[in-house]
Amino acid sequence: MKLAAVDVRQAASAADIVYDALRKAIIEGDLAEGKNLRQDQIAQMFNTSRIPVREALARLEQHGLITNERYKGAVVAGLSIEEIDEIFEFRAFVEAEVMRLAVPNLDQDALAAARRYCQEFGNEPDSARWGEINRSFHYTLYAASRRPYYLQIVRTSLDRIDRYLRAQLTLTNGVMRADREHQAILEACLNGDAALASRLTRDHVLDAGRSLVVFLKNQRS
Repeated sequence: MKLAAVDVRQAASAADIVYDALRKAIIEGDLAEGKNLRQDQIAQMFNTSRIPVREALARLEQHGLITNERYKGAVVAGLSIEEIDEIFEFRAFVEAEVMRLAVPNLDQDALAAARRYCQEFGNEPDSARWGEINRSFHYTLYAASRRPYYLQIVRTSLDRIDRYLRAQLTLTNGVMRADREHQAILEACLNGDAALASRLTRDHVLDAGRSLVVFLKNQRS
C-alpha cells in the first residue's frame, strides 16, 4: 500500500495524521478505486492503535471518499458518471457564487499570488502537480469571499472527483484549455469585474466536467 506513513506515537492527534495521509493518497490516485483499507495494516504502518485509524476511516466515509462493504470492510469509493456530472454541476453553481463574492475583496497580494499560480500551472511539466496548482490558483481567489463554509463544501466536492480530474488533465488536452480559462478568469479579477469572473468560473467548471465525462465514457466503454 502506497502511503506517506509516519510514526505517530507522540502526535497530538494520530487520527488527524492518518486521515490526512489517507485522504491525500485517495485524491491523488495512489489508493485506487475499490482498494481495501485494512485497519490493522494501516495501524501498523503508522505505529498506532486501531482506534485513531477507525476515527480517520469514519471521517473519510462522511466525506464520501470510502465506503464500507459487507465482508470487505472499508474500500476506496468509486463514482458513477452520473454522480461525477452532478458534482461538477454543483461545483459550478457554488464556485461561481464564491467568485462573485470574492472579487470586490481581492487585494494586491491575493492577485499577485493568483498570477504566480496561473503562470506556474501553464509552465509546470510535472503532471503530478497540476491538480495541486489548480487548487491553489482557485483557492487564492476564493478565499477573499470570506465564506469558509462554502469553501469547505468546495473542498469536499473536489476531493471526491480529484483523482478522476487528474487523469483527465494528464491524458487529454485539458491542461491547455484550463490554462487559457485561468488566464481569462484572472484578467476579469484584475479588472474588478465580478460578474464576468463569476460567469467564466461557472463555464470553466462545467467545461471541465463535460470533458471528464466524455473521457470516462470512452475509458469505461
